[in-house]
Amino acid sequence: MDPGLEMESMRRFLAILQADLRERVRSSQFWLVIAATVGFTWLCFPQADAHYVVLGINSNHRGAYSSAWIGMVLAMLSIWSSLIGFYLIRGNLRRDFDSRVWELLEVTPLSRRSYLLAKWCSHMLVLGMVLAAQLGVGVVAQLIRAEDSQLDLAQLIVPSLVLGLPSLALTASCAIWFDMVPALRRSVGNYVYFALWLAILLVTVKAMAPGVGEHGAMSDPRGLTIFNQAVHERLDAKLDMPLKMCVGCIFPTKQVVLFDWPAWRIGVAELGGRAAWLLAALAAVLFSAPLLDRFAVHGRALEQSAAGLGRARRTPILNWVIRPLQRSQFGTLLAAELSLTLRGRNPWWWGGVWCAGAAQLFLPTRFAAMAVIGAWLLLIDIYAGAALRESVARATPVVFSAPHALRRVFAARWLMLFILGVALYLPAMLRFAVLAPSVAVAILALALSLPSWAMAVAAFTRTARGAELGMCVLAYLGFQGMAVSNVTAAPVWTASMHMALLPVAAVLLWVGWTRLHRAIV
Repeated sequence: MDPGLEMESMRRFLAILQADLRERVRSSQFWLVIAATVGFTWLCFPQADAHYVVLGINSNHRGAYSSAWIGMVLAMLSIWSSLIGFYLIRGNLRRDFDSRVWELLEVTPLSRRSYLLAKWCSHMLVLGMVLAAQLGVGVVAQLIRAEDSQLDLAQLIVPSLVLGLPSLALTASCAIWFDMVPALRRSVGNYVYFALWLAILLVTVKAMAPGVGEHGAMSDPRGLTIFNQAVHERLDAKLDMPLKMCVGCIFPTKQVVLFDWPAWRIGVAELGGRAAWLLAALAAVLFSAPLLDRFAVHGRALEQSAAGLGRARRTPILNWVIRPLQRSQFGTLLAAELSLTLRGRNPWWWGGVWCAGAAQLFLPTRFAAMAVIGAWLLLIDIYAGAALRESVARATPVVFSAPHALRRVFAARWLMLFILGVALYLPAMLRFAVLAPSVAVAILALALSLPSWAMAVAAFTRTARGAELGMCVLAYLGFQGMAVSNVTAAPVWTASMHMALLPVAAVLLWVGWTRLHRAIV
């Protein structure tokens, strides 16, 4: 290649990288995530008299806060960073497609591989800034907790680089692919990634079970099995008991037991395996380049077709349901909200609604509670996108030009979400109203709480991804049997907690709603 063209391509590569990074660091959402990361990371280093540990062995055993142990805790936090980071970085490539910036880039000498590599490097820089914030908190935690005052920056940083960096690189590659593939660009992609992340975690945990055997050189994408093997090599003889790693251990009646973890060294084979994961992430980006043009064109045509079908579809049953509402001004507005939300739903979505309803009625109690969670998973994109409908469609000046429109649309939309929730949870509510009334009350509390918090988060962050992520995490906790979102675990506590926090959600929702739309008007 001509040296002049190489320099021009490099200049364009760096220009894309710089522009993407500036766009991200100028957004309040980015700094909100950094602040939340700092706060959450600090909570991962509780005092010795606290009744929980974030990374523990056999529930209440953990390493003293040496640089090596803190580095290992931060490396294991990459499990959650790989989830949250995906929702933070994705959408950048999709914006180029939606804004048609891609059409301008097509006529430049920048190659497809260089363009995608610039996007991937931009993702990695953002995730690297999150990792740097966590490392900073780790240094402060070691100095303040003072369980081991000898600071060794190499031991603190190396675990995050060796175990965490390949995991984040795979997350950045997934963000590229999920923005490219038309079927995964919107909310469906968020759910698919969460399911993929969860499946990898569950398979890894199963591989760490006693009797399965040692990990290979490639280990797993997150590096969990490498840490698990290091724990067994160092602590089997010292603790003289079966060892099991736990992430997020609560022990209200026990005290934490500390053990020494002065250093950690990784073998050459494992180091090569981590490098292989990093190269696999980079290869996944480079191999996607030949498909870029095809996906960009096909995705635009597919979304235009879907939008046309959404406008045309209107079911007779929906007409019959909303017709009685159209007898008053507010009822007409509520009917319009229901129609706009439901008329574009795909057949698979309606099939999921019927399956969730049947499961709530006929499955055993435990699985009926899971079916309630499945029902709200069907509503995630509706809940998360409700506050942003006008801003996304750029219709805010038109919709809110009428007197008192801000309050009326707000009330109608929230009531619409509540009605949808009650409708999808109704089979379980009717069943538990007879068998266990407290569970029915807990389901009703969820129907009030979930849309309020989802709209509030979306309105403040001005994106649906944060709300979608939060609801996916709540669903995961519910499937694990935690009472925060599982209505049968502790129904009285679940109902009380959600109802107690509902006024907070209502205030945040109204403030976020008015800020979002008045700023645009």
